[in-house]
Amino acid sequence: MNQYRPQGFRVLPTIVKNLIIINVIFYLATIVFSRALGIDLTDYLGLYFFKSDHFHAYQYITYMFMHGGFEHLFFNMFALWMFGNVLENYWGPKRFLIFYFVTGIGAAVVHTVIIGVDYFSIQSAINAYAASPTPEGFVALVQSELSSILTPDKVANANAFLQEWQMNSMSGHNYGFQSVELAQQLLESRADIPTVGASGAVYGILLAFGMMFPNERIYLYFFVPIKAKWFVLGYGILELASGILSTGDGIAHFAHLGGMIFGYFLIKYWKKQDINRWSM
Repeated sequence: MNQYRPQGFRVLPTIVKNLIIINVIFYLATIVFSRALGIDLTDYLGLYFFKSDHFHAYQYITYMFMHGGFEHLFFNMFALWMFGNVLENYWGPKRFLIFYFVTGIGAAVVHTVIIGVDYFSIQSAINAYAASPTPEGFVALVQSELSSILTPDKVANANAFLQEWQMNSMSGHNYGFQSVELAQQLLESRADIPTVGASGAVYGILLAFGMMFPNERIYLYFFVPIKAKWFVLGYGILELASGILSTGDGIAHFAHLGGMIFGYFLIKYWKKQDINRWSM
């Protein structure tokens, strides 16, 4: 199964073509709605953490068709065409479409779990801090638990509040209670950050290409040849390291890994099913 010799190969097969068209339509609709109506479609179609007021279950599907900009859209669609056209020709449209949605939804599930672990860990720290709030404790809470989710403007607000608390600590004003509320608001703002893009499904497709055609050569930067299996392994390691070491780069690295993980197990399941079918 290392060599791919399809019959009736199509450069732009049906599912890949339609997925690209739908993604482009969603991107253009986002621009039109924003400029003409002042509506940000990401508020409705991007994936929010389930603790957010913006969350809806359908977002586990719609987020895959939303993108953060033209560059984000272009590279995802280019990768979808580059690797997806081979897989759809090999698997057929039905299996390819199933794979695309399973890996895309799987990526969202893994991303939700990772966000949830972080969210509830911070919530526990805030609950512990609330028992005895102090300026020093607030600094420690922000630096140890909240720093990864703070934007520059939120850092400025937290610093301004801390300075006011330290300057007026004897005023009798209940700054301790306010600090707990502020920490809670900062945490809840994390749940209001949407995730968008087809990257989870695309990484699943990349993984599938490496598994189905491990010895096919991919040319890095169009010049450096590398076997697909090593290319995929390298990307997987890079995403794992980036996810662990990330300092808030705005990229859902674990979602990418989630797409690869779900893709791996789905392919293994299909291979087992195919073997059983042929042995009957």
